[in-house]
Amino acid sequence: MSFFFLNFSDTGEATLRIIGVASEDDGVYTCVATNELGSVASSASLRVTRGHAGAQFGHELICCVYSSQPCPVMGSEGRFSVVKRCDQRGTKRTVAVKHVNKKLMRRDRVTQELNLLQRLQHPHIVSLIDTYETPASYALVMEMADQGRLLDYIVSWGNLTEEKVACYLRDILEALHYLHNSRIVHLDVKPENMLVTGTSGQPTVKLTDFGDAVQLNSAHYVHPLLGSPEFASPELVLGEPVSLNSDMWSLGVVTYVLLSGASPFLDESAEETCLNICQLDFSFPRDYFQGVSQAARDFICLLLRTDPGRRPPAGLCLQEPWLQVGTAEGRARAEGCLDTSRLISFIDRRKHQTDARMKRTNADSVLLYRMSLENRVLSNHVNYWMPFVYCCLLVSTHSRFCS
Repeated sequence: MSFFFLNFSDTGEATLRIIGVASEDDGVYTCVATNELGSVASSASLRVTRGHAGAQFGHELICCVYSSQPCPVMGSEGRFSVVKRCDQRGTKRTVAVKHVNKKLMRRDRVTQELNLLQRLQHPHIVSLIDTYETPASYALVMEMADQGRLLDYIVSWGNLTEEKVACYLRDILEALHYLHNSRIVHLDVKPENMLVTGTSGQPTVKLTDFGDAVQLNSAHYVHPLLGSPEFASPELVLGEPVSLNSDMWSLGVVTYVLLSGASPFLDESAEETCLNICQLDFSFPRDYFQGVSQAARDFICLLLRTDPGRRPPAGLCLQEPWLQVGTAEGRARAEGCLDTSRLISFIDRRKHQTDARMKRTNADSVLLYRMSLENRVLSNHVNYWMPFVYCCLLVSTHSRFCS
């Protein structure tokens, strides 16, 4: 059985929401406002399709509340969605609306993200404001981060120091600590999903995009690796069960990037990147880490551990001396400004990675790499590089047949 309610804002804006829609609710709804100067009407159609009864999304009537600007906000285009800057009519509040393409993602997947977001309330997590549905997309109305993505913010303002990096990381760790206390793992911790708000004093960094997040109700959840493996943990690459500490590995990679402007495991191909991740093949080049303290490097090594059980949880990371403010341990941080010139190239490369290339090559490459590792385990006497070469040959053959 459906029911409806009306909301009236202080600015005179009225919103009609219908819950539990049924087939008899299908039709055109018209709102007429009348005063001594005349009247004005606004109409919206509501289409109810079979199987959508009881849905958690508002329907097309809500669309008239938001005025969308044509350009995407912060260039935020994902594998299945695009985020646009919108103005809430009446209040003129600026929000970010995430439009998830119905052709690319099933309703239950979007509903899973929605269910998680509705439960989250934290100063370092971008909050959900509203939802609605259009014929082509599911729309999640989110809090607007007025300073954009973290890396863009860093490059535009300059004067990056270890102390600032520690402050940014504390914000993300607070968000992860909150999530992990509820057994929620984000599984997509990367710079693009870290947004900045506030202009006065210390900015606030917030975590966003919970499209891959899940609540771990069992110890054997295997998450598919759909995008680039650059920030993925070894267990994610290998198709092994993930844990809350899978996020901690990703944060270690993010820390490396913030301090150096380079990616620790990135190689010329996705399979080589996967190999570097699983072999823990990274270093601290002198040119990249000029002026970076030993305490900062130790923090990275603390998170980049192959065994998830040896990575410290978010709560313990918040107590790490390098992250503290106003203590003798915190003063061990280097005081000079860090070189951010490589961050510009890093941002440009990430922005121009096409989703088509990632979906075409990475899924196959990771799968083949998992096969090569299984071969390595079965035969300890095989030459070290043979499984990797075999993997590359398979990828090359697959590409020729598919092109």
